[in-house]
Amino acid sequence: MARGRGSRSGGGDGIGDGGVRREAERVRTARRRSIGSTRWLQRQLNDPYVIQAKKEGYRSRAAYKLRQIDDKFELLKPGLRVVDLGAAPGGWTQIALERVLPEQSGGQVIAFDITEIAPIGGAIVVQGDLFDNEAPAALRAAIDGQADVVLCDMAAPATGHAATDHLRTMTLAEGALEFACEVLADGGAFVVKVLQGADEPALFAAMRARFNNVRRMKPAASRSDSTELYLIATDFKGRE
Repeated sequence: MARGRGSRSGGGDGIGDGGVRREAERVRTARRRSIGSTRWLQRQLNDPYVIQAKKEGYRSRAAYKLRQIDDKFELLKPGLRVVDLGAAPGGWTQIALERVLPEQSGGQVIAFDITEIAPIGGAIVVQGDLFDNEAPAALRAAIDGQADVVLCDMAAPATGHAATDHLRTMTLAEGALEFACEVLADGGAFVVKVLQGADEPALFAAMRARFNNVRRMKPAASRSDSTELYLIATDFKGRE
């Protein structure tokens, strides 16, 4: 299982150095670095969301995706119990903490990933693979009761083959949906990353069968050339 990490940006949204135009930083191709790696690094260094994340102390530029989703749908509120699947390195967890305020409100934010996550003040960190037999039980045990919101920014490592990447990411999304339906309280919400493709409509339909409202959103922080999309489901109907 792969983790959800920040990897996209939305250009032309005004995020940067206070509106001041910056000269693009160029990266020289190192002896052991491929041209493709150099281009990726150059894009990262000049990504306005990467720059802003460093200024604001977020662990990844992906934090802005959740911020934009929550600004629109208002899912995260003080006192809620939130599970963040594929949390590493922690950008989404940081936004959830800012809005749930667990230490003041009594809510919970649980960060879960297959890789180790550096401690995040106020969050409960659980390491494991969602597709292992023991990990989901350990994760459920960490939740104080039922969850109010399940977030999932997991994505399979890119292979460069669009159909393969789509199928692998959809498999993760389907597993996250199954877990969400096991732990969510009635009326709860679920947010999951998908890649546009042939199997996305089937997942959308499956979510509509379990939630009263399901919407699609491409945050401004997602790169325009990416097929990344988020499905936002609210008002969970409850377990069958």
